Amino acid sequence: MAHKKTILIIEDDESLRKILSHTLNGEELNVLEAQDGEEGLKKALTEHPDLILLDIVLPKMDGLTVLKKLREDEAWGKEVPVVTLTNLSDIKTVSEMLEHGASDYLIKSEWKLEDLVRKVKEKV
Repeated sequence: MAHKKTILIIEDDESLRKILSHTLNGEELNVLEAQDGEEGLKKALTEHPDLILLDIVLPKMDGLTVLKKLREDEAWGKEVPVVTLTNLSDIKTVSEMLEHGASDYLIKSEWKLEDLVRKVKEKV
């Protein structure tokens, strides 16, 4: 049997995190969750998921800092696909995330769950 891909969701909005987790679990994916940037970075570096869904605005450590720290990890973090989730239609923040190695982004108000599932499956 093929190895189940692992997705890490770093999102402080609990209801959104649960919906994403439930949806991706239903897609034969192994899902890990973190509710703030510090917890997310720690889980990412110990669990090495196949893809990270990363909110930009997070408590304890913001998404951009998490992304920069991930990219400092030569062995694994430099390459892992990261899709940022943002409420901001702020192109400056999104372009900063992309400059620091985000693979893609989704603006929360502009996507449906099936769009997210399709994007995750393209990346893993």
